[in-house]
Amino acid sequence: MTLTPGTVTLSQLEQVFREERPVQLDPACHPSVEEAHKRIADAAAGEAAVYGVNTGFGKLASVKIAAEDTATLQRNLILSHCCGVGPAIPRTLARLMMVLKLLSLGRGASGVRPEVINLLEGMLSKGVTPVIPAQGSVGASGDLAPLSHMAAVMMGAGEAEFGGDVMPGDAALSKAGLQPIELGPKEGLALINGTQFSTAFALAGLFGAWQAAQSALVTSALTTDAIMGSTAPLQPEIHTLRGHRGQIEAGVTMRALLAGSVIRESHRDGDTRVQDPYCIRCQPQVVGAAMDVLRQAATTLEIEANAATDNPLVLSETGLIVSGGNFHAEPVGFAADMIALAVAEIGAIAQRRIALIVDPALSFDLPPFLTPNPGLNSGYMIAEVTTAALMSENKHLANPCVTDSTPTSANQEDHVSMAAHGARRLGQMVANLERILGVELLCATQGVEFRAPLPTSETLQAVMARLRAVVPALGDDRYMAPEIEAASALIAGGEIARGTGIAMPELGV
Repeated sequence: MTLTPGTVTLSQLEQVFREERPVQLDPACHPSVEEAHKRIADAAAGEAAVYGVNTGFGKLASVKIAAEDTATLQRNLILSHCCGVGPAIPRTLARLMMVLKLLSLGRGASGVRPEVINLLEGMLSKGVTPVIPAQGSVGASGDLAPLSHMAAVMMGAGEAEFGGDVMPGDAALSKAGLQPIELGPKEGLALINGTQFSTAFALAGLFGAWQAAQSALVTSALTTDAIMGSTAPLQPEIHTLRGHRGQIEAGVTMRALLAGSVIRESHRDGDTRVQDPYCIRCQPQVVGAAMDVLRQAATTLEIEANAATDNPLVLSETGLIVSGGNFHAEPVGFAADMIALAVAEIGAIAQRRIALIVDPALSFDLPPFLTPNPGLNSGYMIAEVTTAALMSENKHLANPCVTDSTPTSANQEDHVSMAAHGARRLGQMVANLERILGVELLCATQGVEFRAPLPTSETLQAVMARLRAVVPALGDDRYMAPEIEAASALIAGGEIARGTGIAMPELGV
């Protein structure tokens, strides 16, 4: 896949992430890369102090470094910053981080040689993936520790995965037919200054959250039919009168999902209920609002993915090499917090629908806990409790991270974004949401089946058939944990949303 720095789209990045596509930069970016490198080389040979080129770093920026020591300076920078701890991040995220770093370097403002870009492209193509510990970044002055573990492999140090095995970085490069690089002036700093670790995790959270939002429209439509809920709140004019894009799209989608349901037609007349609870009636308003929030975060992250975020930057219009603060991940931190709020709310309203459908006082004559023989059997009683636990966990995880700054580096870096763990927590939150929706899929399908011989819509029947291909209907109690995982996997893989065959709302901004 050829990517043009500055114009890469979310859909391209999702392909890179999900399919682990190898990437190369559009050759049109090479002249600006080479011009910026020339300016850095000239600065390194000069007498004037230029931060990160011939000076120390952070609080040590006032220490001048001799020209003959610049290579040692960059190597020491990388090795001293390899302070990450915790489990290694997934390969897909490490590769996405590398692609984002390529895009940043390709803007022609970082001053690296083309050889640095070529090596990153080669590693992606040959499958050399640095082992990146998950913890250690505060999301300002860049994601220093995790990006250092990437840069270390490029120097032949650190550890990398190749061919399914973890080995020293130099061995991985050698087996792939690649050569380690000796970093030149500013190149180490260019590799580790930046927001690419935080942005990669935020993007992965965004992609998972959007797919879950699409699935939530499907599971909520199933639940609506299972409890014989009303489709009157899906009337298009209700939503156009308010005007929010996400709400309008959610209403249109749910209406299409339920079109042709015999269950719905069976209780249009004579139903003594005037209104459904909010978790049924207000699904377009809640998930639609979450979709709008996700799109706002998507706008930020698409911009950030195309940004030059290291320091100092070579300014093409003036030729100046200027220290700034583009490495500060505040925009990414805000985006991650927004995604977290959306994920928590999609799960919160879904959990209330599960609680509704298992409660015989609220489910419109469905058996308690959706078991045909309640008392002797508990049915989906504890599956609902599990979703309550997951919902509560997501509520706690949704607390903002970006407001939790702490000073670092002897108070030189006195305000930080905390974007790294703000974005990293999204993976667990999305997994929790997928399991909540998996349980709703189980319960709603079971509930609709209790309405036989009245069928739901053909669209939703196809969804139920996909579930029943891996999880049979629940009769007597049985070991349930694998069935929850199987249903959740259908959500996580996007099969439930795709299996409807109807157009789902798109993330495109």
